[in-house]
Amino acid sequence: MSNSNWKPFVFGGLASVTAECGTFPIDLAKTRLQVQGQVGSQYREIRYRGMLHAMVKICREEGVRTLYSGLAPAMLRQASYGTIKIGTYQSLKRLLVDSPEDETLLLNVACGVTSGVISSSIANPTDVLKIRMQAQGSVIQGSMMGNFINIYQQEGTRGLWKGVSLTAQRAAIVVGVELPVYDITKKHLIKSGHMGDTVYTHFLSSFVCGLAGALTSNPVDVVRTRMMNQRGAALYQGTLDCLLQTWRSEGFMALYKGFFPNWLRLGPWNIIFFLTYEQLKKLNV
Repeated sequence: MSNSNWKPFVFGGLASVTAECGTFPIDLAKTRLQVQGQVGSQYREIRYRGMLHAMVKICREEGVRTLYSGLAPAMLRQASYGTIKIGTYQSLKRLLVDSPEDETLLLNVACGVTSGVISSSIANPTDVLKIRMQAQGSVIQGSMMGNFINIYQQEGTRGLWKGVSLTAQRAAIVVGVELPVYDITKKHLIKSGHMGDTVYTHFLSSFVCGLAGALTSNPVDVVRTRMMNQRGAALYQGTLDCLLQTWRSEGFMALYKGFFPNWLRLGPWNIIFFLTYEQLKKLNV
């Protein structure tokens, strides 16, 4: 395997894990906000007024360590999901066109959607455990592997791949928007002549792609979180049923629950990721 083939996979995984560690408490607050108000579940009570209130209340009631509940499966997820996502995306682009100058928005979107679906489907079990550990905090006891085994014993293989279609849909939207928006924004900023291929260009491009990703993915993210977090008797019959029940019982804006923590996470996450990734690309290895 040549350098041009393996670098995106390795660098993508390393940058993803770095970004995940730097933004995880915000992701936990987002998950808690998204599951609260869920009709027919233990999370029906509205406990948090917003991201900061959620983080402060979690620290007071459950301890600071709870802000990192689910970090282990989250890192494992990024080590697999991030590695496959970036590696597949870059490889598909180079398979179809020879240089970045020949890339188009449509081509990048198609490569992003494809890589998002493939990577998220493979990493789904780690996503299920991460969400449950975030939502339930100290209620879940034991090691990461012990909880994986517990889900498998109680719910079978289907439990580990619960919500996989939603995960794939969300990843298709997020990756299909974020990576092409980053590439196109970066290309136009460099072509404008005002900014070169610098840290400032990478920062601005990653900020724009984070906002675009949050706006397009939040409704799917809410539905996915609720589908994955349900245990025992199913509250929802499927993706559409979950979306409609949430909309009818809590209003349309319920689909944008956790938007600000979602954006505040995706923004810094993408900034940390792309700044790290761009610097790793410069390594002479």
